Amino acid sequence: MSLRLREVQEADNPTLASVIRESLTEFGCNIPGTVFTDPETDRIAQQFTLPRTIYFVAEWNGEVVGGAGINILAGEVDTCELQKLYLHRSARGKGIATELMKLCIAFAKSVGYKAIYLETKKELHVAVPLYEKFGFQHIDHPMGNTGHFSCEIKMLKSL
Repeated sequence: MSLRLREVQEADNPTLASVIRESLTEFGCNIPGTVFTDPETDRIAQQFTLPRTIYFVAEWNGEVVGGAGINILAGEVDTCELQKLYLHRSARGKGIATELMKLCIAFAKSVGYKAIYLETKKELHVAVPLYEKFGFQHIDHPMGNTGHFSCEIKMLKSL
């Protein structure tokens, strides 16, 4: 079994959008106020073209199975946002999310961010222990202007 992590390409957009929406549907999060309804979910490669942004794609045995990225957090200078960490159900439990997190954190540090913010939903509780393992702390207020009003869990990691 082989894992390959690489930067996103435009050709990845349909597969990534499918993985994200299938994952959200699986956990009952296919609702407004999440990335499920964001038009940007269909254009992931185009979202991560500015300086200090990146999206990593995970390929398992040659198939795109998900990814994760670091993006600008609107309204913040030294804090970025961990975005769109999703894996197809067939790729979970193999350590892929851990490898994606390591890459995202290293990238955020390398481009000078001082903290990483994320939002998630209680239904996606399986991801929270991963975030906590990497030092994300729960906070009680939103940061930036993500538009994800349905995400009640907010977390922050100092770098």
